[in-house]
Amino acid sequence: MGRAVGSCYDRAMTTVDVEYRFEGEPGAAVAMALASAKEVYGIRRLNVNRAERTVRVEYDATRLNAATVAGLLKGAGLQIVEEVALIPEQPEATAAAQ
Repeated sequence: MGRAVGSCYDRAMTTVDVEYRFEGEPGAAVAMALASAKEVYGIRRLNVNRAERTVRVEYDATRLNAATVAGLLKGAGLQIVEEVALIPEQPEATAAAQ
């Protein structure tokens, strides 16, 4: 009932994006492991930006959480350094009022 026509994903799914910065240059073994990670139920997309050394993952938050996603990436051999904020830091309300 909740699926869109032609889609294997339920429209009621809560999708979340998370982005991590990594260090090192992922080799062929890591690339293969990341390709396998995309097969995990709940992972919708996985994009690696080698120039910025980031990996962005879209996942179903009803099935996974950010810690699980980070664990999958680390298990694939990616050296995660930090989570990247996807929403820019907002100025404090007191600074905006002045």
